[in-house]
Amino acid sequence: MKSKLELAVKMTVPLKATNEGVIRVGETRVRLDTVVHAFNEGYTAEEIVSQYSSLVLSDVYVVLAHYLENRLAVDKYITERTANAMEIQDTIESKPQYQAFREQLLKRRATLMKEKMSYGPTDSNS
Repeated sequence: MKSKLELAVKMTVPLKATNEGVIRVGETRVRLDTVVHAFNEGYTAEEIVSQYSSLVLSDVYVVLAHYLENRLAVDKYITERTANAMEIQDTIESKPQYQAFREQLLKRRATLMKEKMSYGPTDSNS
């Protein structure tokens, strides 16, 4: 006779992979890594759902349970996706047209800041 209650509940984890390899939660565009990051930052399932209203609370609980049971595999997926994103960012930022566009934006920003500073503080009592 066993002393522990054994539950043999099979639940479908509401995760879907896109053609690009991005895993999304349920029928939403919210990524698995977004939910896991929020959880690891200390957010509860309810708080995560309040920040991403397209999520369903029960889906988030099942996804978090899946994460806790498969932490190494999920963390590996997230690490690989992060590395892939960094490669893409490096590729984009190394293009000459990106550098020129960035310089143009920085000049525009400097001009706006200079204009803002030239107006000085406003006195609401006058």
